Amino acid sequence: MTNTQTNANRTVATTIDTANAERAGAVIGYLPAGYPDVQTSVDAAVALAENGVDVIELGLPYSDPVMDGPVIQRAAEESLANGFRVAQVFDAVHQITERADVPVLVMTYWNPVLRYGVERFADDLVAAGAAGLITPDLIPDEGAEWIRESERTGLDRVFLAAPSSSDARMQQAVESSRGFVYAVSTMGVTGAREGVDVAARTVVSRLRDAGVARTCVGLGISTAEQVGEVLEYADGAIVGSAFVRALADLGVQGVADRAADLTTGAQRR
Repeated sequence: MTNTQTNANRTVATTIDTANAERAGAVIGYLPAGYPDVQTSVDAAVALAENGVDVIELGLPYSDPVMDGPVIQRAAEESLANGFRVAQVFDAVHQITERADVPVLVMTYWNPVLRYGVERFADDLVAAGAAGLITPDLIPDEGAEWIRESERTGLDRVFLAAPSSSDARMQQAVESSRGFVYAVSTMGVTGAREGVDVAARTVVSRLRDAGVARTCVGLGISTAEQVGEVLEYADGAIVGSAFVRALADLGVQGVADRAADLTTGAQRR
């Protein structure tokens, strides 16, 4: 059995549930595809999996990343400047799933999916072994085409909930997501912060009230202590900028070392 076939049985939901049963919760690691080049981004993602990260979030570089902080923006700009194209994300996912037995979600703004073709994008995700999509700028009531295609293909769809989300939006995110709901801990853009915003607890609490099965907190987690803090009330902690900065400064080994450190936060109860 290939790793891609194995990953089909290791869904995001079961992976998060297992992490919560065995440890304090799941750690999800973000890296941009194609940074600084495709092969290095694949190697770095595999290093995350080999050092305790439960789910990989592979970012599709985009020219107008309105939610991303400066570290991720610079990485995406460099990837695009080096000629990265949308179709290459599928090859990257395939390489990762061949080498690492963890689910891989692609995080993408919606416009590249529309340009590529929603049905075609979904089919190519499945062929690559991806688990699904995180769509930060797509809200459920505007996502009928993606919901239809993800139902057809069985792909996960992860929508966001923010401190500014109305109760109705929270409910939509809970009812429409599959895998988990991405709880944004702060208003504004991503990036490592000195402290994880206390608003995260409120977002998660509101999602619990709306009946969420799994919710993971992102935007601003950069230390093992913050991972442990988030996992006291959420099902997963999402780390992005800290890994991208490690890759920029210290290469793949830096990513491996950072993952090994940050995931210790998931061992604490």
